[in-house]
Amino acid sequence: MHDKLLQYMCSSHDFSPKEIEMVQQYFEPVSFFKNTVIEEPGKVPNYLYYIVSGYLRLFYLDQNGNEVTTHINCPPGFFTSYSHFINRTVSDHSVECITACELLRISKEDLDHLVAESQVMKDFSISVFQHSIAYNENRSRELSTLNAEERYVKLLKDYPEIIQHVPIQYIASFLGMKPESLSRIRRKIIN
Repeated sequence: MHDKLLQYMCSSHDFSPKEIEMVQQYFEPVSFFKNTVIEEPGKVPNYLYYIVSGYLRLFYLDQNGNEVTTHINCPPGFFTSYSHFINRTVSDHSVECITACELLRISKEDLDHLVAESQVMKDFSISVFQHSIAYNENRSRELSTLNAEERYVKLLKDYPEIIQHVPIQYIASFLGMKPESLSRIRRKIIN
């Protein structure tokens, strides 16, 4: 499983053999079944995950007890409740495996150790978190400027495989609409 992570990391940064060995040492391979909650609300997130295969979502319960999906991710990429993971604060979000998942995970302490030991790892970590910030800013802008149909069309264009792996209610919530609204949009696009 480490091969996919190392390929992803080395595509943008030059890691030495020693640094590659450290990455292999600190990133722990784990597998989870579909619908497994791997980070619970009311706790500090334990890990940063690299997705080797499968789909994850980040969600919280609103005041009415409804699940609100704020993020969906698929391979390759990193996933966690970033601000809570970085700041070691209690999160109100859950991380759930939408499908069966193969992941590599690293604790905050081990990540901090890797970053302290390796300038390349520090640079890579900064780029991952910058990417996360940029993604979230773009997502906020899209939610406020695009209508529901435009958001769905953009999701299909950017992540066409998501429709085959993620239930419609999660996609609808992620796009800020009810499942019935998304069903209407899908029917309109098909016709």
